[in-house]
Amino acid sequence: MKQEKTQAPVQNSRAVVRLPIIVAITLAAGMLIGSTFFSGGNKLADVAKGSAKFREVLMYVENNYVDSVNTDELVDFSISKMLEKLDPHTAYFNSEEATAARSQLESGFDGIGVEFNIFNDTVYVVTPLSGGPSETAGIQSGDRILMVDKEKLSGPGVTNAQVYKLLRGKRGTKVDLSIERVGLNEKMNFAVIRDRIPTYSVDAAYMVDQEIGYIKVSRFSETTFDEFKSALKTLKADGLKKLILDLRGNPGGYMERATSMADEFISGDKLLVYTEGKDSRFDRKTRSHVEGSFEKGPLIVLVDEGSASASEILAGALQDHDRALVVGRRSYGKGLVQMPIKLSDNSELRLTISRYYTPSGRSIQKPYELGKGEDYSQDLSHRYESGELFNVDSIKFDKSKIYKTDGGRIVYGGGGITPDAFVPRDTLLNSKYLFELYAKNIIREYALRYANDNVKKLEKQSFNEYLKSFQVTDVMLAEMVKDASKSGIKPNAKELNLSKPIITAQTKAIIGRYVWGRKQKTGLNNEVFQVLNPTDNVYQHAIQLFGQASQLEAGDFSSLNTIKGGKE
Repeated sequence: MKQEKTQAPVQNSRAVVRLPIIVAITLAAGMLIGSTFFSGGNKLADVAKGSAKFREVLMYVENNYVDSVNTDELVDFSISKMLEKLDPHTAYFNSEEATAARSQLESGFDGIGVEFNIFNDTVYVVTPLSGGPSETAGIQSGDRILMVDKEKLSGPGVTNAQVYKLLRGKRGTKVDLSIERVGLNEKMNFAVIRDRIPTYSVDAAYMVDQEIGYIKVSRFSETTFDEFKSALKTLKADGLKKLILDLRGNPGGYMERATSMADEFISGDKLLVYTEGKDSRFDRKTRSHVEGSFEKGPLIVLVDEGSASASEILAGALQDHDRALVVGRRSYGKGLVQMPIKLSDNSELRLTISRYYTPSGRSIQKPYELGKGEDYSQDLSHRYESGELFNVDSIKFDKSKIYKTDGGRIVYGGGGITPDAFVPRDTLLNSKYLFELYAKNIIREYALRYANDNVKKLEKQSFNEYLKSFQVTDVMLAEMVKDASKSGIKPNAKELNLSKPIITAQTKAIIGRYVWGRKQKTGLNNEVFQVLNPTDNVYQHAIQLFGQASQLEAGDFSSLNTIKGGKE
């Protein structure tokens, strides 16, 4: 907080002036809302007593503290610190932060494209938004953002407003990030070019072959269900009989969009999700009720440690009703329900009011201790260190929380959705040289330059012809290495050869997207996924599991593999 050199005249700030009014309104309304919202007069009296104490302290600070202070900032800071004593997802946003946060789901914005959380004064990446510049640059779930443009972004006092201010900005501008990543001793530096973060949430929808369709959903925003319905209708017209629904890296969003999607797959009148809280007014059950567009046909759902909240509601409902084979890694485990409460000055309190439960009774929320956000925020790091991301035997279940699907298959509670078929995180082709190429946008910049220089020649063929025949040559790689050297990246032939499949696939994907995908207005990035998915080990494994998915749909569980997991 900045201090003035001279003592300013004593004046009441907006916060101090409005506080008596707020307290008075609260007391006057107590008879009306106390019995329902606060569940009793004694608790309302405690709240009023605490409010009076806070107002008293704030008045003393404003009128008698040696230097001028911004009491609005003090109020905001006090609320934020108070909420840290609660669960990890209850949060306060000042008016500027609230507007910025809502834009993640309601409208587009310019920025680097990450979903983040602040725990213990550290900014953690929940997931890079699909198709955004952070994903292109190679930023991953669990990364810790330490510095932005040489400004420290960790330590006491870091706020949502500060993060938004530093990460958002005019498209085309560069932002330099210092990142700490689990498993790497050295800090990583990324140069990310801000871009428009689209409102589209269905990133891809295409036919893999004559029967198998693929749909990638990156988040659950206002338009997600409409986008999904349109994509599904198109694929059905193209002969869809089997579907892969990719929810990896999907941080969630609007629950209603997720349950509407579940209803498209689940027939009859079945429970999809329910919530339970301290106040029964927030208890809710959502059931299937419409005739869905794909209630029959083998279905595979892909999840990973970046799939959270609404993604877990959808995957959990499909798994509990034996409607889909879930493939990948254990999901994030975010099963607390926040109610957004708009305050008088347009700030917003997101208050946890209940918990999500899957139809079988599993709580989606992973364990946490009140006030211990640091341990909670490091869960993904713990999964990495324990080997859970790489070895199915390292998954630890709470054996006291055993539940059963409709067909009697065992599933475990205790946080997140555990897949029916585990696929490890693939790091075999990673190298320091690859990360350096990501950090300085070498792959993307080279691919875009190549596409620009060769667009007329490339456009003479169809994308399908390009997909089958185009190869990134050694000459092209050599040019890319020269670009990297000019940017200060030392050549490393051994690591280049190790990561060559990733480098060539991403180069081809970006060229394809620029030449064939830039003109369409649907938000789909089919060209990128059609190139990259065949090199994706989770996708490759899933394609081989439609036999099991068909058995699951038919109610034959005899030959299905069940993940047993390690010891408690």
